[in-house]
Formats: sequence, C-alpha cells, structure tokens
Amino acid sequence: MDPRQLEKLLTKVSKKEIKVKQALESLKELPYSEMEYANIDNHRLLRTGMPEVVYGESKTAEQIIGISKHIIESNLPLLITRVDEKKAELVLASLENVIHDPISKTIRKFPSKKNSRKRGLVTVVTAGTSDIPVAEEAAITLDLMGERCERVYDVGVAGIHRLFDKLEALRKSRVVIVVAGMEGALASIIGGLVSCPIIALPTSVGYGANLGGLSALLGMLTSCAPGVSVVNIDNGFGAGVSAGLINRRGAK
Repeated sequence: MDPRQLEKLLTKVSKKEIKVKQALESLKELPYSEMEYANIDNHRLLRTGMPEVVYGESKTAEQIIGISKHIIESNLPLLITRVDEKKAELVLASLENVIHDPISKTIRKFPSKKNSRKRGLVTVVTAGTSDIPVAEEAAITLDLMGERCERVYDVGVAGIHRLFDKLEALRKSRVVIVVAGMEGALASIIGGLVSCPIIALPTSVGYGANLGGLSALLGMLTSCAPGVSVVNIDNGFGAGVSAGLINRRGAK
C-alpha cells in the first residue's frame, strides 16, 4: 500500500468516516501477500521508502506477470529488472501502460504523482558506451525513488579530456555513480576531483583478464581515492538505491 493511501485511510477512521472493520478489510494484505511462488512485501515502501522490485532474470514470464499484477493492483510503483526480450514480449502483452526499456532490460510503471520535492542531484557517469545498460538500470531506479538524475556517458580514462569538460556538472552533484568495466580506474579519478560520495559500479565489460568484471571490482575496492564505496558487479539497481538514500539524507 502506498503511504499516502494508508494516511488517507487512517484519517478517515479518525474522523469516523469509515468503520474500523472496513479499514481492517483494506489492510488485510499488510504487511505481505502470499502467493504460490512468492510472498510480496507490500509494506516495504512504508518501511524503507523503497518499494519491492521484481528481479526478472530467474523468474518465468508467468511469475513476473502474476507478481506485477498484484503490485499494480495495490497502487504501488512497479519496476522489473533483468528482463530479456522474450520475457518482455510476454509481459507487455499481459500488462497495460507499462514502459519497456530494452537497453536497461527493465519494465516499469510508476504512479503519475511522483515525489515533487527537489532534493540534490545524482549524476550517473560511464567510462564507455558499453557500460550504459548497467548505468540506465541505476538511473531508472533513481527515477523510481523520485530523485533528480543526470547522465554523463562515455568519458573514460582512454580519453580523459572528455571528463574534464564535465567537471563543473559533476561538482554540482550530491552523489556520483561511476560505472566502469575494464580496470575500473574512472572511479578513483573522479573520487579525487569531487567532494561528494562516489558509488563505484563495476561492470562485466572488458576483455579476458577483466574476468567478468572482477578486475574492475578489485580495482574499485582498492581505490586510493577516499569516499569511494563499491557495489557488486553489474548491480545498477543497488547503486541507484544507495545513491538515492544518500541523496535523501542530505535533503534532511
């Protein structure tokens, strides 16, 4: 249940506009709904400020559709990550008014009334064009959270002059997500140039010795620049949530 719905419901009870039994009927599926293959956490948005997100990679299309329908019926924001084209086609045929982004492999349906509070800025930076799919997962997650997000793409260390042209924009940010594969050096460089927290996001982009992103991960973990935190390989969703939560705390 959306927090605004719950507030409205409790207000009606306090004003005796509805009976307690009616309110209990509305709340019967809090804090979670039990399905045959999933327990949907309806309470997560109230508890953490972040709704439950559907990880689609290891779920069947039927499971994704069933969970998504329940989320939509509960008037909660819907975000499905890691959806391949075949599953996406089936999901789009079953759900109305959802947006599919093939680059980030996400499907989403956010309520029309988004958080209008103007908090700080989160900037998502990529080393290369090949890192954009993971970066877009992070950016769409920030959109789900109602955070302001800007993108700076393809400014990696192979042509470092491209980054220097963007420094003014980066220094306006409250948080910067740095997305890089190969050796992951870009996070250290940006960490030495800005005064805000850096969320380093390693990707599996790179040749053989990149080891599926392990080289970038280890490079970011051993960064000599202070203020750099690291999430898991290709975890755009996790980076987006971390940056959004930091941004929210700054607003307070």
